Amino acid sequence: MEEKIKCRKCGREIEREAFLLNLRVCPYCNDHTILGSMDRILITADEGSFREFSRDMKSVDFLKFFDLKSYKERLMEAKLKTGLNEAIVTGEAKIGGHPVALGVMDFGFMGGSMGSVVGEKIRRLCDFSIKKVVPLIIFASSGGARMQEGIMSLMQMAKTVSAVNRVREKKIPYFCIITYPTSGGVSASFATIADIIISEPGALFCFAGPRVVSQTIKKEIPPDFGLAERNLKNGQVDMIAGRKEIRDTLARLIRLFSS
Repeated sequence: MEEKIKCRKCGREIEREAFLLNLRVCPYCNDHTILGSMDRILITADEGSFREFSRDMKSVDFLKFFDLKSYKERLMEAKLKTGLNEAIVTGEAKIGGHPVALGVMDFGFMGGSMGSVVGEKIRRLCDFSIKKVVPLIIFASSGGARMQEGIMSLMQMAKTVSAVNRVREKKIPYFCIITYPTSGGVSASFATIADIIISEPGALFCFAGPRVVSQTIKKEIPPDFGLAERNLKNGQVDMIAGRKEIRDTLARLIRLFSS
């Protein structure tokens, strides 16, 4: 019997093969589930065009941080779970034949949290974009700053904004794609200063999540709080594009900005 997956949103069962062929999108309710960074690159970049940067960069437990587990243990678990060294994969690629500087965050690695290595990899990606004069494209997916790195994690907000602003000063286009979920320090820094902000349908994009906001203000909040559709209505994002449309949408935007 073929394995089936239950949709987290509508609850219907989906055949695993059909779910994967549909790029992990529910065919019944269009729920866009979390997609790993390497899978995202596979469906976005032209075949064989991606070359990764700074692959061996790793976070260091400089604070000797310990909550329920040590930071060192959490990093090891994340590496074993995802096969990655950090919460973002960066490199050069082509999309629709156009060369780009591409960064893809991975929520599977410690909730896509932004630590010092994530910030540095984004800075280096921005430097490459400026050097080669190619569009900067970042897929955002993060729960925010990495608490295990303390103030160093919060400093990455300023660092990434500064790096991206240098790209924009050179009149090089920067496109950010918001995926589920994007919040905290990422939503309050480089994710919100793109020339064009694209969101997947239903993606949560806010600084603090609905539960935290509701508990803080002691009031009920709208059911669509922080979701892509509400953000589009309020001008927080420029467009919504389904997972199958993003590649072609980016290619059209690159051609438009290049002309």
